[in-house]
Amino acid sequence: MPSDPTMRHWWRGHFTDVQSEVDAASEAYLVTTPTRVANRKTAIVLVTAALVLTSINYAKSPRWLLSALDGIGLDGLTAVAEDLFIGPDQAFNTLIFWGLIQFVSYVAIPLLVITVVLREHPLDYGLRFKGILSQGRTYLLLLAVSLPFIVFASTTAAFQEKYPFYDLAPGESLWPRMVVWWVVYAAQFVGLEFFFRGFMVHGLKWRLGYMAVFVMIVPYNMLHFQKPVLEALAAIAGGYVLGSLSLKTRSIWWGAMLHIGVALTMDVLSLGHKGLL
Repeated sequence: MPSDPTMRHWWRGHFTDVQSEVDAASEAYLVTTPTRVANRKTAIVLVTAALVLTSINYAKSPRWLLSALDGIGLDGLTAVAEDLFIGPDQAFNTLIFWGLIQFVSYVAIPLLVITVVLREHPLDYGLRFKGILSQGRTYLLLLAVSLPFIVFASTTAAFQEKYPFYDLAPGESLWPRMVVWWVVYAAQFVGLEFFFRGFMVHGLKWRLGYMAVFVMIVPYNMLHFQKPVLEALAAIAGGYVLGSLSLKTRSIWWGAMLHIGVALTMDVLSLGHKGLL
């Protein structure tokens, strides 16, 4: 815990007290809930998480869509798909396809499980808006703290090789393609936050208590293995902070805005270093 009294108070309010409250709620839940019921829900959440991550890994390329359309004899749609994903706009369209697959996998599959299988309300999985305005300063503080590290990382070769995912051609303006990409990019971050800090954390907290945050961190960190090592390490700390804050606020929306702000800042810095702005 930080030594400064102000920081100690902040840390206690956002982490230590949250851990105590979540663990106490979990203990109370397990006293009144049969073990098999608690285990069933936990297993459903974890298996769903595995299915979502598998979908994202294997469905991110449009190759499967081309093969599927060709396999069922839809020649007209196959020709349209080939124009999109094999033609001159292949790179941009493939990137948009990736972003949409991310969003659908992160959102649609968990929502289906929450409402149909678990028969619970999605608002209980981090989608609440009520009462979150008062927490905005905390996330703005986190954004301000992260900015110097982002600026430093943006000067490295590994960072500039990776970002932005859509590289502007020399002389190309931000509109329309970069702006369209940023909208899709932002949407997939909303989906990502809902999946990790909403579905996983709030779905596992009743059986695992605060340990749900650490269980979530493992697959979240693994998503960053293809990114610069500093970003992968930062994902561990970021996953912990955003997971704890989601438990405190019962909402993922500020976390999504923070994630979007960081990602767009990274893109803009990379474009600036490359002289494309």
